[in-house]
Amino acid sequence: MTCPNFYNVASLCRHDFRLQVQRTSNQGGYLISWRMTEPVMEVTASSRHYVDRLFDPDPQKVLQGVIDMKNAVIGNNKQKANLIVLGAVPRLLYLLQQETSSTELKTECAVVLGSLAMGTENNVKSLLDCHIIPALLQGLLSQDLKFIEACLRCLRTIFTSPVTPEELLYTDATVIPHLMALLGRSRYTQEYICQIFSHCCKAPDHQTILFNHGAVQNIAHLLTSVSYKVRMQALKCFSVLAFENPQVSMTLVNVLVDGELLPQIFVKMLQRDKPIEMQLTSAKCLTYMCRAGAIRTDDNCIVLKTLPCLVRMCSKERLLEERVEGAETLAYLIEPDVELQRIASITDHLIAMLADYFKYPSSVSAITDIKRLDHDLKHAHELRQAAFKLYASLGANDEDIRKKIIDTENMMDRIVNGLSESSIKVRLAAVRCLHSLSRSVQQLRTSFQDHAVWKPLMKVLQNAPDEILVVASSMLCNLLLEFSPSKETLCILANIADGTTAKELIMTNDDILQKIKYYMGHSHVKLQLAAMFCISNLIWNEEEGSQERQDKLRDIGIVDILHKLSQSPDTNLCDKAKTALQQYLA
Repeated sequence: MTCPNFYNVASLCRHDFRLQVQRTSNQGGYLISWRMTEPVMEVTASSRHYVDRLFDPDPQKVLQGVIDMKNAVIGNNKQKANLIVLGAVPRLLYLLQQETSSTELKTECAVVLGSLAMGTENNVKSLLDCHIIPALLQGLLSQDLKFIEACLRCLRTIFTSPVTPEELLYTDATVIPHLMALLGRSRYTQEYICQIFSHCCKAPDHQTILFNHGAVQNIAHLLTSVSYKVRMQALKCFSVLAFENPQVSMTLVNVLVDGELLPQIFVKMLQRDKPIEMQLTSAKCLTYMCRAGAIRTDDNCIVLKTLPCLVRMCSKERLLEERVEGAETLAYLIEPDVELQRIASITDHLIAMLADYFKYPSSVSAITDIKRLDHDLKHAHELRQAAFKLYASLGANDEDIRKKIIDTENMMDRIVNGLSESSIKVRLAAVRCLHSLSRSVQQLRTSFQDHAVWKPLMKVLQNAPDEILVVASSMLCNLLLEFSPSKETLCILANIADGTTAKELIMTNDDILQKIKYYMGHSHVKLQLAAMFCISNLIWNEEEGSQERQDKLRDIGIVDILHKLSQSPDTNLCDKAKTALQQYLA
């Protein structure tokens, strides 16, 4: 399948039209017309000259035309867009694949295509539509190193674009082994190939393919390269390979490079004198290996090196993206381990340090770079999301830590505000933070009740994705319970308010009852179970007022739903429904 040549339809595409609206009478009539703007015509006319030269019968003139095109598109997105519209891409790809084309011409074509890919995402889409990836992969079979490097550089630019499906790297089974073989050709092939791998390794299947083709052995020695860029891209490869992958992580622990084990090399790379990017990525490698079970949580490389490094990344002296990545990685590292949570909580005043995440960028932020300030204003929500995630991990087990977090300046207000943010990711992080902190018996009776947490939770449930629904609805259902650590519930959370008060609030709120009823019939079993726990708590016979609650719930059709759920193929759900029905019969 070949890409259509747009050259012949260029005259239809190369003008910029603007809508003109003119009033034609006092009665409100309007004349609508289109006006072609001249400046764009001029730019397009010059662009066409570059494309015309690609069709010259003289190969030398074609080469010079490609070189001139390369110089014309550098830093000029408008020129790039015009050349794409005028059909430059199919012609460049044709010249790149022609056996009669000189190696120099092929190389220059690859360079220009790479420059076009560095423009907008629409440029990359146009290149993909013209099947650029198979053409460039074919170019890698050449024996000429400069041409191979140019093809790889272009492939790197395309694969690192968010619009490129990473699966395109794995379509042809011969590609990965060939890329592994090219790793030894030059420091540029090493840098570009590692960058392609790190961006295209997004799923367990990808990890397996790369691992099975010798990625660990082929990339490990690159960590000692004289080139910083090569070391950095190799490090990024290991971070994506090790993520939630015990097989890769267990292998990495035992790999030797110049007589040193890989974890020792990672530890050296996260020292303070190394670039921040290197420190962060090394810490991620060690974090992922630890979470995959390859390194113990009490190992010195985790407790004394990785954890302190990640805490440093949370400092307000760091850039926004570094603070976000540091906090999120630290949250992941300490999430299952209470001792790491305790150590982190007393390292460099971390809990207080995270409070700054909600104040940035402020009117007094020391940011003189306007572009940086604009970037940070657009991404400030990522800081709040990261802070909520880390607070959730810190407070997962220890009562004293939870108290410190909740006592932090305006903490409950920040969580409540986070529940209503426009970003779904921030809302989910805020819900999980609330989930974690509400394990505290003391806080359930004070801070959470004072802030009427159930109200913003109700709003979160409206049109929310399942990921938020599972956590938020579980919490809402458990508002009913009086805290009892002996009760094992799927909802995980204990109740947020006083049991009796919460029951009254819910039984007098028809909206909540209807939502609980809705979740009992939801397609997501966890949501059904959460709703079932809620109903069970409301109708439990041993508690005061249970008869009145049973009657009201029968009136809105709950008993009928319980009968249906008692026939559920899910054993847990079936049992819970039968237990609830027994309360009505008692």
